[in-house]
Amino acid sequence: MSMRAVEIARPGGPEVLTAVARPMPVPGHGQVLIAIEYAGVNRPDALQRAGNYAPPPGASDLPGLECAGHIAALGSGVTDWALGDEVCALLPGGGYASHAVTAAAHCLPIPEGLSLQQAACLPETFFTVWSNVFMRGKLQAGERFLVHGGSSGIGTTAIQLANAFGARVFTTAGDDAKCAACRKLGAERAINYRSEDFVSILKDAGGANLILDMVGGPYLPRNIDALADDGRLVQIAFLQGPKVELNFAQMMICRLSITGSTLRPQSDLAKARIAAALHSQVWPLLASGRIAPVIDSEFALDDAAEAHRRLESSAHIGKIVLRID
Repeated sequence: MSMRAVEIARPGGPEVLTAVARPMPVPGHGQVLIAIEYAGVNRPDALQRAGNYAPPPGASDLPGLECAGHIAALGSGVTDWALGDEVCALLPGGGYASHAVTAAAHCLPIPEGLSLQQAACLPETFFTVWSNVFMRGKLQAGERFLVHGGSSGIGTTAIQLANAFGARVFTTAGDDAKCAACRKLGAERAINYRSEDFVSILKDAGGANLILDMVGGPYLPRNIDALADDGRLVQIAFLQGPKVELNFAQMMICRLSITGSTLRPQSDLAKARIAAALHSQVWPLLASGRIAPVIDSEFALDDAAEAHRRLESSAHIGKIVLRID
């Protein structure tokens, strides 16, 4: 059997995303096959398309790291799901298609009250934020938390989760409309990075206890300056480059910690543990309406190139999704 998909014909711009027919994947031991209704669009998809983020060994070469749909087939050993169950799932790749396989332990039920479109926006950003802000960054209630790019999918998720768990949330964004959207989501202070200095603002507030950054480059030494004593910096991407000169004496004097991670190469077990934590600690917040994914726009699968153009314009607020008809 074949399926509809959008593949990366060659490394390049959005125009290299090409609609094709592909063989239907078959779930292996511990895996499920998902008939996809919606797929999320994320920065790693664009990096992969440009030739800068290769899939891990054994993963589909198709872009797409999250989806929502229903279980269409079960691999051997799968007992937690049944055919027809509606799920959202973290994928190792392959989301830009009508069907994809993933580990059964990386699937989560659709939170009560959410649509499949909304649920498709959850896995990549919520796995990333939870694992880096709460598991790795150990954010606590009452701490000052700074997330850069507050209007992005990661940013809108981090603002809501940090606020829900009692942190004081600061964020940066590129214009006044985006700053207003961030405040509406729960940010105490939204900083327009084009006209304001986040370092001085955070220092006046007492310094950030935790910073989540995806910018890198020149932001790295500025993040160090913005941290409070015993502060932590968690790096999850480098949109402006991974190399910079840092004064490590400041790190020692202020007892700072720098860490970071990428989600996709982590083991199946590590991702399963994140999924379990989300199910128990975050899914109730979604079901209650305390937090919700922010959706910017929807595109048809065949219009994936337009979705990438929207993503790379940085004009969006929240998540971009593909509809798989």
